[in-house]
Amino acid sequence: MMTWTEFQQEQPALAHVGRDQFYQHGMGLGFIATVRKDGGPRVHPVCPVISPAGLHVLILPGPKRGDLRRDGRYSLHTEMFPPPREDDGFAVSGTAAEITDTATWETVRAQVIGDFGELWPNYDTLTLFELSVASCLLTLTQPGDGFPKGPTIWKASEHHE
Repeated sequence: MMTWTEFQQEQPALAHVGRDQFYQHGMGLGFIATVRKDGGPRVHPVCPVISPAGLHVLILPGPKRGDLRRDGRYSLHTEMFPPPREDDGFAVSGTAAEITDTATWETVRAQVIGDFGELWPNYDTLTLFELSVASCLLTLTQPGDGFPKGPTIWKASEHHE
């Protein structure tokens, strides 16, 4: 596993396409899957933040925050595209870790303001998680950005200790 920043350095083209897909509407939008206590999946909409500090999500108190604190495994998928690109998407999976250091919070805060124009409602009640990258999947309906039509699969374990 690696940080998003390491992933960007190792796979710049794939990271660029993934970021563009998360930010297709001008701010990060996606769905995060977490693991419930009973082992089942749970899916929530989120606004991922990609900044110089890495890939992060800010989570309100509730089930998904509890899931990430208890079992950090996650998968994050982009919003959908309208036809004819409805099968396009980017997904990243790994482990989430709660972040409390001030420097990372400040970097993420500045990115949220830059992306959204202001801080989100209830920003002070959010919990910050960094999402590590173990694998990703890019799916394209048409070739583009140097990637073929269909799936492109990348796994950190094959490339990084």
